[in-house]
Amino acid sequence: MTYVLLACAILAEIAGTTLMKVSDGFSKLWPTLGTTVCYLVAFLLLARTLRQLDVGVAYAIWSGAGTALIAAIGILFLDEPATLAKALGIGLVIAGVVVLNVGGAH
Repeated sequence: MTYVLLACAILAEIAGTTLMKVSDGFSKLWPTLGTTVCYLVAFLLLARTLRQLDVGVAYAIWSGAGTALIAAIGILFLDEPATLAKALGIGLVIAGVVVLNVGGAH
């Protein structure tokens, strides 16, 4: 159940970040309110996961998955360029999360 909450926190963070882009610098009301609600939900769910998971592992998964997925959303839906440097950076983020999880598993 903890990882389900963490996955929901990640999805809320991704939705909030996407809405932040759409809010045009917080100049549009509904995307701005959506950003606020999504980030509130994301932090509440992340806080709940910290009851069961080490903070370093939970935050690494949350921020790493969020970073990788929002970069993919930017490329696929927001007309951001797909560069080799971006792909390498995403790969390094994922590798870092894996290393933290393996190291924190003992």
